[in-house]
Amino acid sequence: MINDNTVFVGNKPVMNYVLAVVTQFNNGAQEVAIKARGKAISRAVDTAEISLNRFLEGVTKKGIITCTEVIDTDSGKTNVSSIEIILCSKGSEKQEE
Repeated sequence: MINDNTVFVGNKPVMNYVLAVVTQFNNGAQEVAIKARGKAISRAVDTAEISLNRFLEGVTKKGIITCTEVIDTDSGKTNVSSIEIILCSKGSEKQEE
């Protein structure tokens, strides 16, 4: 499921993605998902940690999902690791329970 509050991490500098996450929360999002595949996974983790430790108060990690996706390439199919880090406002956690 892809919602509007998803930040897809690629090859840009980490602070670009941090800004995107912070902007989502400032615009009223209760939950933001940070997604990445392959070599961008470490950048996604950095994005989540910098966002939580430096810029966002009242936000916590809700969950981390890892999986392997099969992708078609020119040379056939290949496996690529992926990660989804879900951040949510502390107030929204209690409403879901």
